[in-house]
Amino acid sequence: MNFLPKNVAMSPSKQASTRETYQRLINSNTEMRGVYVTSRTKEFQVSIRSMTSFLKYCGLLCLLLPVCVQAAVSSEARTIMIALTEEPPQLNSMKATDQVSIFVLGHLMEGLVRYDRRGRLVPGVAESWDVEDLTYTFTLRKDARWSDGQPVTARDFVFSWRNTLDPVTASEYAFILYPVKHGEAINKGKRPITELGVVAEDDRTLIVTLERPTAYFLKLCAFASYLPVREDVVRAKKDRYAADADDFLMNGPFRLEEWVHGASLRMVKNEHYWDRDNIYLNEINAAYVTSDTRARLNLFLDDKIVYTSLDGDTYKDALSNQLRIRSFTTGSVFFLEYNHREDRATANLNLRRAIQHAYDPDEMVNKVLATPGNLTGVSVFPVWLDGIEGKFRDEFPAPIADRNIPRAREYLAAAKRELGGTIPPLVLLVSDSPTATKQAEYIQGELLNNLGLDIRIDKQIFKQRLAKMTSGDFDIVGAGWGPDFDDIMTFGDLFASWNLNNRGRYSNPRYDEQVRTAMNSVDPATRMRAMSKAQQILFDDAVVLPQYEQGVIYLLHPKLRGVVRRVTGVDPDFTRARIIQ
Repeated sequence: MNFLPKNVAMSPSKQASTRETYQRLINSNTEMRGVYVTSRTKEFQVSIRSMTSFLKYCGLLCLLLPVCVQAAVSSEARTIMIALTEEPPQLNSMKATDQVSIFVLGHLMEGLVRYDRRGRLVPGVAESWDVEDLTYTFTLRKDARWSDGQPVTARDFVFSWRNTLDPVTASEYAFILYPVKHGEAINKGKRPITELGVVAEDDRTLIVTLERPTAYFLKLCAFASYLPVREDVVRAKKDRYAADADDFLMNGPFRLEEWVHGASLRMVKNEHYWDRDNIYLNEINAAYVTSDTRARLNLFLDDKIVYTSLDGDTYKDALSNQLRIRSFTTGSVFFLEYNHREDRATANLNLRRAIQHAYDPDEMVNKVLATPGNLTGVSVFPVWLDGIEGKFRDEFPAPIADRNIPRAREYLAAAKRELGGTIPPLVLLVSDSPTATKQAEYIQGELLNNLGLDIRIDKQIFKQRLAKMTSGDFDIVGAGWGPDFDDIMTFGDLFASWNLNNRGRYSNPRYDEQVRTAMNSVDPATRMRAMSKAQQILFDDAVVLPQYEQGVIYLLHPKLRGVVRRVTGVDPDFTRARIIQ
């Protein structure tokens, strides 16, 4: 079947670029195995194993051919084209945990407060608020509305927060609502959800009572778990809530008009958004879904998308094309997380210490990642976090494990004695992206050469990797954490025993005690000293293996302005972007 009309001329270089991009998208999507593509001078010949496969993917093929693909920007239509690295696994804000889903939700939804372009908290759905001791009183805007035109009310927040904490929901982010009175007790099944310290006094007045003084509570209110949700929609959709574009409502700058799973999603301007006059774009079209950096670079070069990040290989190509390369420090830390469950070899402290002393984070950053901006991984607490008067890491330097192979082998010998004489093969769970694969192969080689460990790499698509992390189906997992709010606690409680994002299920009462101390105090010195002790405990227990603090390099369309990069909040944020002529 000929998908490229004869009257469409393509240069040889354009043909090669389009074919390469299409093939890379196929290779990066395991669901596309039903379609086999070969290339001719002016056409693709597609061998379809079944008509179902054909119908499912002909739309994606159309997206890749110049006869029907939009340009990256359209000043007339005020639209932009982007590529997502993965399919959003969860657009139910009461359950979302991953970066891709929260990126999409950040364009579709709005909480009580939001971040402006300078990273400051500004009013969102709430036009104002008053604070008295442990009580916050929020006044909602009269013109805050859902995408169906109905008003956003205080009851929508009450419903959402209660359900996020309900043990039945099994939200991995329920802990982030623990500062609200009775939040933790409700999440542990000790109190009914109706006792949560949040009340809708009337449609526009939300009263929140805290469990304890929480200096960063207002910052929490900008996070996805604090977003409003309409009860009537959840009751009607049940398990289908937020499963498709027409299965939930939005109250933010954009609404989800179309979602072709595994292929694309399209966000259009929300005509009911209270600040719609300051939203320039009419449409953000995520027309491609691929984790392949080479495919995304080709799409950018072909003027099909407005933004792409670069890795070590594509960075060199961007330089050779004399493109303007931008840089940004994301604030995220990446590490190898161990499975601490009792039935896993990695629960053995001496084995973890052996790996700790056999690894060189400088080599990972400089030779494996090989892109500007990344910092050597030392601690779970990144360098940008504020401390008492300066930066936390300046005031409380992180302990460092030196690369020492003889010492590592001594720890390994002790581990073998404790584990019955041998170390079984260890499963390293990673995503299927080229960058993750390269890092995993480096780790595999290092641990084989230095310790004789047999590392089995388990590459999974994004959604499946999250599922395996949650179920504990790994020995070691390539993981990372980005800040949810601007406070040290966004990293400090990550390995607390109650935090379900603690995928390896590490548990240490001494660590929990320090987290509680920092959570329950508003005194900066008390909080930071507790976090310093927590940092030392994480090192002594070799809870994770720090790899790097992320700095990204990226390309942005020259006609696009107003794209915001920020450490906390949606990143990158296209909400108030505009197109210049």
